[in-house]
Amino acid sequence: MPFRKAALLLVVLVFAGASPALAQFGPGGPPAVGVVRAEPHAVTETSEFVGRIQATDRVNLVARVTAYLEQMTFTEGAEVKKGDLLYRLEQPPFEADVQAKAATIAQMQAQLQNAAITLHRAETLLHTPAGQQSTVDDSRANQLSYQAQLMQAEANLRLSRINLGYTEIRAPIDGKIGRTAVTIGNVVSPSSGTLATIVSQDPMYVVFPVSVRAALDLRQRYQNKGGLNAVVIRVRLPDGRLYDQVGKVDFVDNTISANTDTIILRGVISNPAAPGTDQARLATRQLTDGEFVTVLLEGVEPITALTVPRAAVLSDQSGDYVYVVGAGNKIEQRRLQLGQSTPTEAVVLKGLDAGAMVVVEGVQRARPGLVVAPGPATPPPGAAKTAAAPPAAKQD
Repeated sequence: MPFRKAALLLVVLVFAGASPALAQFGPGGPPAVGVVRAEPHAVTETSEFVGRIQATDRVNLVARVTAYLEQMTFTEGAEVKKGDLLYRLEQPPFEADVQAKAATIAQMQAQLQNAAITLHRAETLLHTPAGQQSTVDDSRANQLSYQAQLMQAEANLRLSRINLGYTEIRAPIDGKIGRTAVTIGNVVSPSSGTLATIVSQDPMYVVFPVSVRAALDLRQRYQNKGGLNAVVIRVRLPDGRLYDQVGKVDFVDNTISANTDTIILRGVISNPAAPGTDQARLATRQLTDGEFVTVLLEGVEPITALTVPRAAVLSDQSGDYVYVVGAGNKIEQRRLQLGQSTPTEAVVLKGLDAGAMVVVEGVQRARPGLVVAPGPATPPPGAAKTAAAPPAAKQD
């Protein structure tokens, strides 16, 4: 026991008198950190917004006449083509009305022909002692009256034929049709409301609000690069996947919302059917009308800027900063002003010089003034290997 107490006391005395560096590093030496060299890279400026997919065309099908619904010729949820027959209403009453109006026209034509003969006879007799001017005038007025009645009958026939055509409800656009609101056997009329809705599928609109500040920043950033033609739209789907089609901005609203201080931008993006599906009927497409998405506005031409990995950027109440390895392998804090960044890289506008060794791995262990053992950071999967710091100099 006396021997153990003496050994323990010796160990305590040794550590108490150890150098500050040994007390700081511990038995394993200075903590290891992974660093990358801050260098200019070609990056694509990106801004993110929350948007909604919207069909370019939307049609609510409504009955134009009152009749029984006899037939429904489409599959709910399928895609239809312009001109496809969707609903057929009861036609016999309308066909009979067309025949009645056609008979009225035939009658008016016969009466008009007789009036023309009577007028000709009266004009011939006018040059004889038996003729009278009043008879000619009456015959001419009678003929003109029958001509007007014939025109009215022809207009009524056209109207009847139009109503007969309304008994077949056809698709006015290409698109996807929803579920029907009325089933076979019911009486429909213009007051019945929407029978079904068709929304177009390709292309689609993507509509997204942008704050006035962000809109001014976008305008300043791209006004000398082609304006709206200098940006493209990419879409991140709700499951996190990046949509494989690229769109263009085609509309900027002319009014700023007083409630949200935002302005509406709209883009057009393709929405093709998935390969191997029946594009005409049961096509599968990535974008759906009304879907919430993340909108990425990207510059067409990449810019060269000083960048650091996003994982290296930290934030506090004073703003953004990174840790760098300075002289003597000591950690230094650098306050940054960041520009438009990508999901993996942050563009540095101020606060960092090219060539600085930025801590990416082991950031949680870094503190200003701490001596570390820097080494190359592990490159992200699929990324090009970034130049890292040379081996750390041997400490005195």
